Parts: sequence; structure tokens; C-alpha cells
Amino acid sequence: MTAPLTPHEPPHDPSHDPSQLPPHGLVHREAVDGAADGAVDGPGLHAELRQAAAVAAVVSLAGLLLGLLWLWLAPRVPLISDGKAVYLKATEGEQAIGADGTFVLLAVGFGAVSAALVFWFFRRGGIPLVVGLALGSLIASVIGWRLGVWLGPSSDVAASARAAGRGVVFDAPLRLAAKGALLFWPLSAMAVHLGLTAAFGPRDPEPDAPQWSDPASQG
Repeated sequence: MTAPLTPHEPPHDPSHDPSQLPPHGLVHREAVDGAADGAVDGPGLHAELRQAAAVAAVVSLAGLLLGLLWLWLAPRVPLISDGKAVYLKATEGEQAIGADGTFVLLAVGFGAVSAALVFWFFRRGGIPLVVGLALGSLIASVIGWRLGVWLGPSSDVAASARAAGRGVVFDAPLRLAAKGALLFWPLSAMAVHLGLTAAFGPRDPEPDAPQWSDPASQG
């Protein structure tokens, strides 16, 4: 028969068993290394959020340059009026498709450049940074689209026809027929940033075997 426990005899706890503890004065090297690594793992969540907001803002402003380049490079759609109606001067022209294609090519280029610059400045990935890049890229596409339309030929075709006169060719408004083109900047930026991170980003160190060290012998 086993004697009952008394208030002065606490239950046996294996974690307090001296045979399960390291020798006196020894510390687990992984604990020390882990504490040191924790200080350099990253800038912290608040700093990452600030960086992501800065990336989104700067990339969004780049949409102004996209709009100006689109306005400059996109082919014009010629229109002509007979005094009663407005017609395409070249019924088989591909200028309208060319405007969309120009926007897509510019957006892909801007996406690649913005992703490369973000990776060059920060040398890492991270969800906040990637989200900031994607959000800023989408906003930049919208800004570029609206700026190009705003600065381009007037959207009031009837007024433009009256101002040009009968039989005089004038430019149609700049339009983005395929709104899906707005996604090419963020998609390009995500693809390039992911590739750069996979190829040149920091690698997670492989776990080492546990080692014991004696602080007294190192002093």
C-alpha cells in the first residue's frame, strides 16, 4: 500500500527531475542563438506596415507617368462628320485596339520596373510589402487611365465635330475598351517580385543539431 501524499509532499513533476536537466552551468545554444536571431528577423509588423504604405503611395504616383506616356504613344482614332453624323474615317482601322495594346505594354513595363525597385530597396518579401505593391499598382493603373482620358481629346464627340466642321478629320476620345488592362500592372509586379524574391531573397537557415555550451569556459 502506498502512503497518501501529505501537504508537504508535492506531486512528482518530471520537469523538475534533476536527471532531465542539463549539467549545472550549461545553457542550450539554440536558446541563445534564437534570441539573437529574433533581433534581426525583420523590422517588425509596424515598420512593415509603414513600408507597405510608403510603397503603395509611391507606386500610385507613378500612374501619372503611365497616363502621360499612354496619351503620347497611343494611336489616335480619326473621325469625320458630314454635318449630320460622325463616322470613322478608316472603317477597318485598328487604332482603338492599339490604344488598349499600348496601355497593356506600358503597364507590364511599369509593373516590372516597380517590382524590381521595391525588391532592390528592401531585399525581401513579406505579406504587407507585397500587398502594398499590388494595391499601389492597381491604383496607379486607374490613375494612368483616367489621366490619359482627361488630357486626351474631348469626350463630347458632337461638340468636337461641330468645332472641326463638315468633312474635317478630328480625333476620337482616348478610351480603354478592355478594362481588364488595368490588372496588368499589378499582375506584372507580383510576378517579377515573386521571381526576384525566389532567386535572390534571403534563405531560412537550416536547423542545427542541439549543442550545449558552458558559459564559464567561455569567460
